[in-house]
Amino acid sequence: MASTRRSRIFITAGFLLVVGVVFLRFGLPGVLHAAGLHPEYERGDFALDGRRILLVATNHDVLGEGGDPTGVAISEVTEPYYDFLDAGIQVDLASPRGGVIPVDPQTLFWVMSTPSVDRYREDPALQAKLENSIPIAEVDASDYDAIFLAGGWGAAYDLGYSEELGEKITEANANGAVIGGVCHGPLGLLQAKAPDGSPLVAGRRLTAVTDKQVQELGIDVTPQHPERELRAAGAVFESDTAFRDVFATHVVVDKNLVTGQNQNSGGAAAQSVMELLSQDQTGS
Repeated sequence: MASTRRSRIFITAGFLLVVGVVFLRFGLPGVLHAAGLHPEYERGDFALDGRRILLVATNHDVLGEGGDPTGVAISEVTEPYYDFLDAGIQVDLASPRGGVIPVDPQTLFWVMSTPSVDRYREDPALQAKLENSIPIAEVDASDYDAIFLAGGWGAAYDLGYSEELGEKITEANANGAVIGGVCHGPLGLLQAKAPDGSPLVAGRRLTAVTDKQVQELGIDVTPQHPERELRAAGAVFESDTAFRDVFATHVVVDKNLVTGQNQNSGGAAAQSVMELLSQDQTGS
């Protein structure tokens, strides 16, 4: 009788272990998705062959002094990149120094994955672009219909300080290009100027990762925080909120400026960029 009881206990424990593993592997991503992580967004049917977009991301790969590895949040590249690519757009990748754009390893964790991230894992072309990005100084801004700034914690160390990036955005904006960004990416707008010489973001409605999300995630070692810096530069900052802002999302369109709040907003922001390009193409 005792041995039978022990066998039942072991069988039950084994069953619960299997159920737990299955839930973690397949159920947890669904729960997080339902809570707001990487939500679905409406995709338009765009045909933008011949258009070119420059996607810019960070070169920085460590948090603080000898801290955890970081870089670009991979979905903030893959969501806009594949949306642009599938619409017939040529997409080039650039960074402040050129060369490797490091990917934050935490954003490759299975629980954070998306279909676009899975596509990237099997895409040597995009992998090569991330390994060999164009130095921003070598970019001719007039070649591009839009510039899109990806985020991730690494961007807090270089995009907002890059005068060369600011110059390219200033030129692109003056040419009538669409300027987009997501999460920490809009920090790259800080060095850019409007045609009258004032800060490009001054008086412009935009969004980026919130101070609340930074505080909730406990990563305060980065030298720049998007909401704080953009407000200080005169931006009219907007955002959504949730019980944790990592589950919020928001996109703001102000004339030719398109910004997304965080890692949940890259795809929707890309769609808004293409909507503007499509309107320009049709003359509407």
